[in-house]
Amino acid sequence: MVATSADRRVLPGPQTLAVLGLLAVTAVWGSTFVMIADIVTRIDVADLLAARFSIAALLLLPFALRAIRRMSRRTIGYGVLLGLAYGTAQFLQTYGLAHTSPALSGFLTSMYVVLTPLLAFVMFRVPLSIRIAIALVLALAGVAVLTLQSGGLAIGIGEILTLASAAVYALHIVCLSRWSNRGDVFGLTAVQLLVLGAVSVLMALPGGIALPENGRDLAVVLYLAIAAGVVAVLVQTWGQSHLPAARAAIVMCMEPVWAAGFAVAFTAQALTARLVLGGSSILAGMLVAEVRPPSGDGDRGEPLPH
Repeated sequence: MVATSADRRVLPGPQTLAVLGLLAVTAVWGSTFVMIADIVTRIDVADLLAARFSIAALLLLPFALRAIRRMSRRTIGYGVLLGLAYGTAQFLQTYGLAHTSPALSGFLTSMYVVLTPLLAFVMFRVPLSIRIAIALVLALAGVAVLTLQSGGLAIGIGEILTLASAAVYALHIVCLSRWSNRGDVFGLTAVQLLVLGAVSVLMALPGGIALPENGRDLAVVLYLAIAAGVVAVLVQTWGQSHLPAARAAIVMCMEPVWAAGFAVAFTAQALTARLVLGGSSILAGMLVAEVRPPSGDGDRGEPLPH
């Protein structure tokens, strides 16, 4: 049956699908908070990251070899840089968390929401519209309500490391939106995960790598590797090939909302006014950004050279 023009008009466009894909990614990432909080009491953080990302890389590699061979050296280089950036951010955030509170770490890490459009402007001269600026303020305010507890803001080594991780996360988002080529999504994802796996293993090797000792922990590691690793990075890479960095950062602000929801559903976390207010502010920011999205791809900046 041939689709009519009316049928084609109601089909979601690539930017809408990209937003939905990134929302799904944030849901997966949000679901990992409860799992990781439990498993790190039995497995060292470095060992967990090494197992997670090396398994993800090995699972994807056989299916991505052909895609990697088709990639230009420049795009492979981009993938290496993106993998190094993401791996660096993961370790900065993890070690920073050892020296600060989880709530303060969450707020400081979410500073990437503000840093992303600023870096996009500085690096690639991507303009920051008033609408996106308002959305950023609403989203960041929501993250602050969700994660910042009483006690003030003290800057120490933990806070410095966490702020550094936020800057590197922002750099990763900006460069991924700029460099992701829609024809090389699969290969670019594989290169990033290979680098992530290699960096994680190298960081864990000095103390030796301990693997999960029971089926439950192994299931969690596999979920982190496949759902939150292979699938999430693949969808993120594809989604950011259709969205500007600032809009992608706003959508990814949903991660703490999902995390709070899973905590309420599966732990003793209570549904408080803080959770409702913070989540509502983040949703408002995303709606401001998405109600009248920019037309075409002009908001993404120059396309990646082919």
